Amino acid sequence: MKYYIIAGEASGDLHGSNLMKALYQEDPEAEIRFWGGDLMQKAGGTLVKHYRELAFMGFVEVVFNLKTILNNIKFCKKDISEFQPDVIIFIDYPGFNMRIAKWAKTLDYKTHYYISPQIWAWKESRITAIKNDVDKMFVILPFEKGFYEDKHGFPVEFVGHPLIDAIHNQPAFDEVIFRKENQLSDKPIIALLPGSRKQEITKMLGVMLSVVDDFKDYQFVIAGAPSQDFEFYQQFISDKNIKFISNKTYDLLRSSTAALVTSGTATLETALFKVPEVVCYKGSWASYQIAKRIITLKYISLVNLIMDEEVVTELIQNECNTKRIKEELKKLLDPDYRKEILKKYDLLEQKLGGIGASKKTARLIVADLKNQ
Repeated sequence: MKYYIIAGEASGDLHGSNLMKALYQEDPEAEIRFWGGDLMQKAGGTLVKHYRELAFMGFVEVVFNLKTILNNIKFCKKDISEFQPDVIIFIDYPGFNMRIAKWAKTLDYKTHYYISPQIWAWKESRITAIKNDVDKMFVILPFEKGFYEDKHGFPVEFVGHPLIDAIHNQPAFDEVIFRKENQLSDKPIIALLPGSRKQEITKMLGVMLSVVDDFKDYQFVIAGAPSQDFEFYQQFISDKNIKFISNKTYDLLRSSTAALVTSGTATLETALFKVPEVVCYKGSWASYQIAKRIITLKYISLVNLIMDEEVVTELIQNECNTKRIKEELKKLLDPDYRKEILKKYDLLEQKLGGIGASKKTARLIVADLKNQ
């Protein structure tokens, strides 16, 4: 059968790659075209567009890039029409994917959504479009099933979180070799995860690096995103004794004592690797003013949202400054404080369910196609 998958960012690339591997196991004759990244490309199939051409964040940024976005939508529709897939699989990225889903349903394409848009955070009105345009929804957060089924009467499948798979499937790891290969000292590591988009990194990395001189007994290591070249990071680190490691975030987290993490999927990844963290977020002034008026959630990090309590400290906008980051990072290095966070991390993992999200989702998709 023929599958068309659309992922528009780094986290979607990760989850899309694991889903593709599972689809090839369930359907060895599968033909897959996709929008994604390097990980999905390694899994097989045909890459149509890389997510680095699609990644616009923030309300203002989207407006400035509207022409590019509309051209991408037009191109995607044309490519789907030529490929004629048996199913279109959307991975998060709702601003783009919901437009394609609406168009696809008018032409009777089967539409499956893996990793729900976060309409429980904002734009809950999108539930109407989801009901109209999405045939099957596979959710990965435990509270999403209740949100869709109990609140909105829309049946969904809770498949567990694919990050559990991604972490469980990591190859054997030797920290001594990792440090040696990357010219790291024996000092404990504080990982810096400033995000994957240039806009995020520009906003976040400078303020993260501003605390380095206050932690002389630690080494700070930047997790470089696979979608960005080292030259882009140099403007922030050229005058500092900072290490930079690209495309090895999981190995870095396995070696880290603490982390400063930009809000997003990385906050959950860091927690699942059992690394105490401070969650940081800064947006443009205009985007932040809009967001705080329409997003009603108590928390911005997935860790706190899933646990429904403040397990990790969130420093947002003006609170995300040198003084506050320094204060919270010092707490993370206190043994008693760390123990409490790690206990909560264990409970978090239990809530997310066990391994097998990708395999379960692939099995449900293939079974649905065979029964049509």
